[in-house]
This record gives sequence, structure tokens and C-alpha cells, in this order.
Amino acid sequence: MGRKSLTNTYMSTLCLEISMLLQSGITVRHGVEMMLDDEPDSDGKIVLNNLFTNLEGGVPLSEAMRNGDYFPPYMVNMIEIGEKTGRLTETLKALAEHYERQERLLVSIKNATLYPAVLLGMMIVVVLILIVQVLPIFNDVFGRMGAQMSPLAMQLMQFGAWFRGASVIIAVVACAVFAVAFFAWAMPGIRDGIVKSFKNKWGSSGVFGRVAASQFVSSMALAMSSGLGTEDSIAMAASLNSDSEALNEKYEKCLTMIRDGNSLADSLRGAEILSARDGRMLSLGGHSGMADTAMSEIARRSDRSVQDEIASIVSRIEPTLVILTSVIVGVVLLSVMLPLIGIMTSIG
Repeated sequence: MGRKSLTNTYMSTLCLEISMLLQSGITVRHGVEMMLDDEPDSDGKIVLNNLFTNLEGGVPLSEAMRNGDYFPPYMVNMIEIGEKTGRLTETLKALAEHYERQERLLVSIKNATLYPAVLLGMMIVVVLILIVQVLPIFNDVFGRMGAQMSPLAMQLMQFGAWFRGASVIIAVVACAVFAVAFFAWAMPGIRDGIVKSFKNKWGSSGVFGRVAASQFVSSMALAMSSGLGTEDSIAMAASLNSDSEALNEKYEKCLTMIRDGNSLADSLRGAEILSARDGRMLSLGGHSGMADTAMSEIARRSDRSVQDEIASIVSRIEPTLVILTSVIVGVVLLSVMLPLIGIMTSIG
């Protein structure tokens, strides 16, 4: 299992378990050995066995993780900083919270794209069945009665006939497009280029901008909890969240304001990374010597706010698609049923 196979949930759980063992007075090496004995997953055993083998050589936890090449550089660097500042337990707890927030955010984004996509697909299938299969049946009924369907229904049926005749070509083209998209996404270079282009265009505005700000604040909270200085915390958080040129400009502006003597709260607020309310909380935390605690609370609130916003978007999209489907189906059926009702009335 390579580095990319380590999920946010796995890394969060691992960091939390090691921090609990350290807090109880158990050494890292003995703690990892205990975890290895109880690990139910085969891939997890490979990771822990590699980590334990390196720890047996007497190296620190950060070096053991770096030698194993399973863990992301950011996680290893944070643990190394925690070791140097004597705050390893706090750093591991902060890492566990950081990766838990990242996992929740990832799940929210997946749900926000999956459900509307499924509903849209179902809507298209329902409409196509009506046009391709149902309308020709009604057309035969009208023909036997010496009448004709409405112009709209006739046009829809003609489209359905065209679609049925071209279904093989459409299927081949769709498969080809899907295959090209799949292989392009499977190639890291092309995939990263597509993602970078998307983030450069939309990554700093709207909900995407708030997601980026949430990730930046989460990284800042982790860096500050590890004992890293203000400038170094901003630089490290920026390096992990430099998704677009607009975001990089904000981070650079924040660093410039810090170097000019402004407080962290004023700099983050001036760079439009934090809201006025969050900036005030961080300012109060700085005055009371609890800036890292305040930043952690801001990260928690920011994560919850982003998830609520994504859930709100999904809650609006779902009924919109359902209503749209109902309207389309209703229009198609009415275009057939109204003339039929007129015929039946005249016969009666």
C-alpha cells in the first residue's frame, strides 16, 4: 500500500491512538507494537510493521515515518516539529482533528456531487423512456382513432425516433468520451493539470473559496498547535493550499502584513482569509496567550460552516431536479392527454 492509499480516516485514527498511548506514558515503539498486534487490516499491518521496524532502530517517530515512505510529507514535518518543540502529544491530537476535518469535508463534497448527478441521470432516463417508448404507443392509438397528437408531442416523438435510430452511434461516442476522460484522469500529469486549471478559475470564489479558506485555517491551527512560529505556520499552510493564483496572492499579502508588524488576526483579516468575527476571536486569543486554541476553534467552526453550506446547496438542487422532472413529464403527458380527452369528449 503506497502513500496515496492512506486515507484521512486512517491517518486521523493512527495519530489519535499514538497520542493516547504517549499520554498514558507508553513509548512510541511499544505503542506501535501494541497497535500492530491488534491491527485487523492486512494493509494496516504492513504500514505498522514498517513503522515498528524503523522505530526498533532507535530513530524518532518522524524519521521512522519518513523512512517508511507511507505517510504524507506534511504529516511527517508536523510530527518532527512537535518532537523538536516537546509538543508531540498535542501535535498528534491536532493532526487527528485536522485529518478528521479533511475527511468530513471530502465526504460532503462527494455527496454534493453524487446525489445531483444520480437525480439528473434518473431524470434523463425517465424523459427518454417517455419519448422513445410511450409516445409511439399513444401515436398508434391516435392513428386508429383518425386523429393526431399535438404538435409538441409529434416533435418529441420525432426526436425519440431519431434518438432510437442513432442510439448505437450515441452509445459509441459516449463510451469513447468516457474512456478518454477516464484515462486522462488516471494520468497524474493530465489530472493535476485539469484540477489546477479548474482551481485557478473557480478555486478562490464562492463556496470553493470558502472551502480553500477552511482548509488553510485547519492547516494553520495544526501548525500553531505544533509550536511553529507565525510566519512559518502561514508559509506551511499556504504551501499545502496554494490551489490558485488568487489564493497565493492572499497568502503573500498576509505574509507581507505580518512582516510589516501587523498582528496575525489583522493580517488574516486584511488578506480576506478570515471574516471580521473570526479575526476578532483570534485577536482576543492572541491577547490572552491562547492564539493556537482560538485558531483551532476557528478551524472547527469554519469546517462546520462549509459543510452546512454544501448541505444547503444540495438541499436546493435535489428538489429543483425533482420539480424539473415532474414538470417535463407533466408537459409530455398533457401534450398527449389533452387531445385525447378532447376526442373522448366529442365521441361522448
